[in-house]
This record gives sequence, C-alpha cells and structure tokens, in this order.
Amino acid sequence: MHPPSVRHPAVAGRFYFAKPDALTRQLDECLPAESQALGKDDTVIGCMVPHAGYRYSGPVAGAVFQRLPVRAAYVILCPNHTGRGVPLAIMSKGEWLTPLGAATIDAELAASLQHSCHLLEEDSRAHEDEHAIEVQLPFLQRRVGDFTFVPIAIGVSRYAALEALGHGIAAALKKSPRPVMIVASSDMNHYEPDDVTRVKDRKAIDQILALDPAGLYDVIRKEDISMCGYGPAVAMLTAAKDLGATRAELVRYATSADAGGDRSAVVGYAGIVVS
Repeated sequence: MHPPSVRHPAVAGRFYFAKPDALTRQLDECLPAESQALGKDDTVIGCMVPHAGYRYSGPVAGAVFQRLPVRAAYVILCPNHTGRGVPLAIMSKGEWLTPLGAATIDAELAASLQHSCHLLEEDSRAHEDEHAIEVQLPFLQRRVGDFTFVPIAIGVSRYAALEALGHGIAAALKKSPRPVMIVASSDMNHYEPDDVTRVKDRKAIDQILALDPAGLYDVIRKEDISMCGYGPAVAMLTAAKDLGATRAELVRYATSADAGGDRSAVVGYAGIVVS
C-alpha cells in the first residue's frame, strides 16, 4: 500500500510569508476584525476568492473568508496555470503542507465527486506547482482550524465540461452527511490599465451576481476578459444553483493598483459569496 501523498508548498516565501508567526500576522492583517466583518451568513453555499500574493489580493480574500460560515469540508476549484496534467485533475488522498501545518484531503468526499463526475481524473501533476489553491489554505487554517478539502484543477475551457463538473459537484454534495463549501479560486482581468480592467471586471461580476454561468462564459469571450478562473467560477455557480442558491453578493473588489501597483497594467480581484 502506497503512503498518502504529501504536497509541499510551491509559493511560500513569495506569495505569502514562509515563517508561521509572520504568516499568522499577515493573515490577521488581511482578515477584517469581527466587528468590521459583514457578519456570518450560514446560507452561503459557495464563494469566489482571488489567488494573487497576499500583498495584492489578501484583503479581498480575507473579507470573503471572514464572511463565510465554518464548514468541516471544502471543495476548492482552481485554474491550471501550469498546463500540466489532465484537464480536470483531482487529488483524492494525502495532505497539503503550509507553514501553518497540514491540510488533509477528504478521501470520502473525493470518491463521491469522482463517482458523480466521471470527467475527473486522479492527477497530482496538475497541482504540484499550482498556486491558486495553495494560497487559500492558510486562510482556512487560520479561520477554521480543523477541516478537510478536495482540490480540483481545471484546465478545460469547454462550457459543457465545466457545466458537467458543476452538476457533478452538486450531486456529490447533496449526498454528503454534512454541509460542504465550494470555493472558486480566480483573479479577474490581467495586465491592462486600471480603468479598462475595472470596466471589464464589472461586466463579468454582473454575470456572477446574476447567477448566470453561461452569461459569464459568454461575456468573458465577447469582451476579451482575461479572468483566469472563469472555469472554476462557472462550475461553482452551476453547482450552487443546483443546491438552491438564489443570490450572490460582491463582498469586496480591488485591483493591484490599490496596493501601490502600476496603474498601467493591473490585475483585478473580486470576492463574492453565493447563497
């Protein structure tokens, strides 16, 4: 019997601090104080959070994580930035290490997801150097503490496949004996001027707020919006609607220019909860 796989951090020391004490302070700076948070909403089914370095997107991600109700398990969807591995790559066992400790993959939930969506294939290669899930785990470790998760990297762009994944996630979660949160990891438009990015991002955000995954998919193409995680967002919205979602809310929006970056070439960040 092979021992469970262990995935080591790929971007610790670059996207976030590598030392536990420094990382804890960094997370606390990104997470709004309880008195400033918008309040926990136990009806939240899914969310979308950015995945850049904490200096840039951490406050947007933190505003969402502080808003979420605590769950015992999470399905975390991300784009495949590296291009390695299979189109829909799941890891169904093992643990991911961060400077704050180990986050354990939920093997039972992973098996249920694979049963409900046959497009999912076991593949750790797609996850080895992919940062978009890794940067979410310290937030969950700080906010939740003890949890399990299932990582899915999405390298497919066909709407039918993204929709099938969303329906499969919902089918698995309906059979789960406990509520599971769906997290879609995505940044918004990339490397255009700040004013252009804000206009483009609003068009994509409006489709998410309308709970319209097909509308999001179409506007990304029509308006040439370089939103890297539209696939995770489409799948999350599809699943959330199957699970009864009726509304979405923009918790916070920013661009990299808000953290002192160059306004001539920015990346947008949107934090959204779906209930």
